[in-house]
Amino acid sequence: MKSLLASTFLAAALFGFAPGASAQENCELTISNMNWASAEVLAAIDKFILAEGYGCETRLLPGDTMPTFASMTEKQEPDVAPEMWVNQFRDQIDKAVEEGTVQFAAEALSDGGEEGWWIPTYFAEAHPDIKTVGDALEHPDLFPSTEEPSKGAVYNCPAGWGCQITTANLFKAYKGEEKGFVLVDTGSAAGLDGSIAKAYENKEPWLGYYWAPTAILGKYPMTKLEFDAEHDPEEWAKCTTVADCADPKINAWTKSEVFTIVTPKVAEESEAAAEYLNTRSWDNATVNKLLAWKEDQQATGEDTAFYFLENNEDIWSKWVSPEAAEKIKAAL
Repeated sequence: MKSLLASTFLAAALFGFAPGASAQENCELTISNMNWASAEVLAAIDKFILAEGYGCETRLLPGDTMPTFASMTEKQEPDVAPEMWVNQFRDQIDKAVEEGTVQFAAEALSDGGEEGWWIPTYFAEAHPDIKTVGDALEHPDLFPSTEEPSKGAVYNCPAGWGCQITTANLFKAYKGEEKGFVLVDTGSAAGLDGSIAKAYENKEPWLGYYWAPTAILGKYPMTKLEFDAEHDPEEWAKCTTVADCADPKINAWTKSEVFTIVTPKVAEESEAAAEYLNTRSWDNATVNKLLAWKEDQQATGEDTAFYFLENNEDIWSKWVSPEAAEKIKAAL
């Protein structure tokens, strides 16, 4: 009965008709519900908190990165894009901010989105001398390929993704083949995930590309290796990300900046809601664990939002005012 009531309150808040709660006057906000797991969960969390904590009438709108941004700048809707990965079009966002059509709110991921080459944490602890990609590539014997055991294996990004090109160029820049390694085509995200899961099940070594936040890194602790160079944006643009670049140099991924983007309407509707969106931020470790729970439970974004709010008051209570926190706890 308790879980049924809790689910009712959650659904009510998510769809904007919370029982016993009157919407704050003139506070009506739309939120982009983007089509990947971490953004979906964050949108549901924002919807619940804005409805229950700040009395806003809130509505989720289907979204994706570029369509959402275009709609915000051209139509001023949705009002909130909870998780916008800005590196790929930062110039356009900066221009829109300058023109006053959108504003930066909180950095949604405090440590940014992460991409790179990883090894299992149990392997890193057993081999503390391997701290960089260069260190790992000196030891093909430690990362034997399933197909060619005499060679080491580096697992590539899924086919058709931009990171497949980047990983191949970095493998070439490090002279991976000359050092006794093969670049393994995992075929798909499921294939890449499966290779990590299999390594963990057998406590075997593993070396390859991955990214965060993801459910896999929530289930299987991995250690990201440093690259043996600083990020060179010019080299990145002209070669690292270009298919079949003839002479790639060793480079490194830069931090992927992930911000909440809002329209000016948010502050006009509710200064308190704007303050929340300017404050709300979490890290990859938190999101990874949450996405692992979501995947294990085959839960929806709304279910996962509720699970987070029920079990992580120490995190979300820092995002809101004491008064809002009491209202949210009462709703839970």
